[in-house]
Amino acid sequence: MTVSARIVRRVHARGRGVVFTPADFFDLGGRATIDQSLSRLARKGAIRRLMRGLYDFPRINPRLGPISPTPDAVAHAIAKKTRSAVQVAGAQAANALGLSTQVPAHAMFLTDGPPRRVTIGRSVVTLRHASPRHLIAAGSAAGTVVQALRYLGKDAGPSVADTVANRLSSSDRQRLMRDAVLAPGWMRPVLDRIVHSVTAPVA
Repeated sequence: MTVSARIVRRVHARGRGVVFTPADFFDLGGRATIDQSLSRLARKGAIRRLMRGLYDFPRINPRLGPISPTPDAVAHAIAKKTRSAVQVAGAQAANALGLSTQVPAHAMFLTDGPPRRVTIGRSVVTLRHASPRHLIAAGSAAGTVVQALRYLGKDAGPSVADTVANRLSSSDRQRLMRDAVLAPGWMRPVLDRIVHSVTAPVA
């Protein structure tokens, strides 16, 4: 099986909407071989080149055709390439939890890796370097709760707690409890309320 065929098989296994970089395939061949294979596949329409070094297997809308990847998929593909942690932040975090109906045109993510700003169609994805204390429970639902609280502020704490408590798994609540000591003082009572809420799932 050729390198191109193996790339296609791996991409299809991950499904439409996946975003990837050449680094995802370095186990299949050298850098030059992977770059050439991806370029050929993009020219054939098997995958889509979003920008230099960034590709996707686009989702298809029956009426509109190929649609843009999600900011989350883009951010995680970039972070995976640099072996960095990444966490959605700001309005994007609040929207992900259903705490806001605002869908920001500029999606913000925090990372312990290099900063990056990527424009895909009409969307802008920004990865901002942050210190560990701003990356509490990064990459998890618990981390998204922390970032949503940072964005919405202290006054929104009780309503946030009541809304998200039953959306977290037992493991998410355990991680939130473990990492709450790293959160700002005003946030800890809210996190404690979420962790110990009787409406939270037991599994």
